[in-house]
Amino acid sequence: MAELKERIMDSALELFERHGYHGVSVNQIVHHCNASKGGFYHYFHSKDELLYVIHDTFITYVLDKANQAKEKYDTPTEQLQAIVHSFVRVFDLYKSHISVFYQESTYLKPDYEEQIKKKRDQFKQNIFEVVQEGQEQGEFRAELPPKIAGMAILGMVNWTYKWYRKNGEKSIDDISTIFVDIILHFLLTNEAMEKDAYQQYLLKHMVSDTWA
Repeated sequence: MAELKERIMDSALELFERHGYHGVSVNQIVHHCNASKGGFYHYFHSKDELLYVIHDTFITYVLDKANQAKEKYDTPTEQLQAIVHSFVRVFDLYKSHISVFYQESTYLKPDYEEQIKKKRDQFKQNIFEVVQEGQEQGEFRAELPPKIAGMAILGMVNWTYKWYRKNGEKSIDDISTIFVDIILHFLLTNEAMEKDAYQQYLLKHMVSDTWA
């Protein structure tokens, strides 16, 4: 039955991208994926809830990955590089979900919108906290305001939605590696930059040892 839920979501994503949220009915969705209305309402109380689940899927993914990174890694630098990698990859894994989010987010019901906002704020706070912890431990430059540095990271990565193409010159992993390099170069202190443990996250090391 879980396969049916995925089919319904995939059809909804395709139809919402093509016709817009209000241009698609439940009947069209179930017809597109060869399901029944009963099957639809088994998983979703309404089309509004379906739109919420589409939004929630990728936001929950990046939030879970950020929480896992903070638990798995000991240092802020390691935590941040893992968070950025998973954040960038979401634009490949959930490209259609994100496209629908940007197109149709204004149609979310207030209670659903509040739940999405809560998770987005939690993810944002994770980044702010990691940056601040990096400064307190002497790994990140103390002169950078943590919230502005965090918003710069969020803004840069979020813009990937506008230009990333699956068949582009660089793979999503290549792009995430480039972003990590850019972010660490503006955050790391000179002393932290020289640490052998962090050299593996920098592009020069990757090019010479892996991509050559």
